[in-house]
Amino acid sequence: MQKGIVISNISDLYKVEVNNEVYDCNARGKFKAGEMSPVAGDIVEIEITDEAKRAGVINKIEERRNYLKRPKMANLSQIILVLSMKLPKPDLELLDKQLVYAEYLGIKPIICLNKIDLEDESKIEKIYNLYTSIGYKVIKTDAKNNAGVSEIKPYLKNNITAFSGNSGVGKSTLINALVGKNAAEEGIISSKNKRGKNTTTQVLLYKIETNSYLADTPGFSTFDINEIPKEDLAYYFVEFRPYLGKCEYADCSHVKEEKCGIKKAFQEGRISEERYNRYVSLWGQA
Repeated sequence: MQKGIVISNISDLYKVEVNNEVYDCNARGKFKAGEMSPVAGDIVEIEITDEAKRAGVINKIEERRNYLKRPKMANLSQIILVLSMKLPKPDLELLDKQLVYAEYLGIKPIICLNKIDLEDESKIEKIYNLYTSIGYKVIKTDAKNNAGVSEIKPYLKNNITAFSGNSGVGKSTLINALVGKNAAEEGIISSKNKRGKNTTTQVLLYKIETNSYLADTPGFSTFDINEIPKEDLAYYFVEFRPYLGKCEYADCSHVKEEKCGIKKAFQEGRISEERYNRYVSLWGQA
């Protein structure tokens, strides 16, 4: 048996990297019968069936550190949330959903503000200052012209890093710039509606050095956080945490109640109005 990492899967064919060699593998029938099947990022045990053809069979999936349902990935240690400053315009509610989900899964999030060449500096700084004040790492890039991309590189070492964000925000362009070749198909922006057309249809892991992988994921316009209990949502807004437990009611929703520690912090300017309002919006959707 050999142990490796799933770097891609198309239908029932999995590419597994073992000691710098890539094997085309099928999965044992037991995975089809059960609820768990291999996904990109999984650590698996394979039986090599044909060394010359680099073919094998996946026999076992190791215990996962975490699992994302959409897009399907496992064992992420870091997620870079790419926000386009223009074309398409920034979707901050989606960003906050992604941050909440990353916190829930225990994945370190980094925010990347891309296409900074297309927007006024004051608008970029407003978003930059908001999220850095909370404690998140924010990196500003113009991936098309390779500006700011080098700042991302040190954070990739010894991590499995996914890039996430709406279609067209520049995920594939960033990956191409980081890998140094045309590794990911370029996203296409529709001139008719200025929204991204999805070009990446599967999750692919790109090895950049030992124990360091980049993931290109399908673009998406929704992000499901329904698996997070509604009563726990406030905990995953990290700047809310110091004020949890300072409400009159133990089951405070931080939305309708008056004597609420989070609402008081918001009213006193210690929590941003934008973030609080997006919390209320997401709470209403939960």
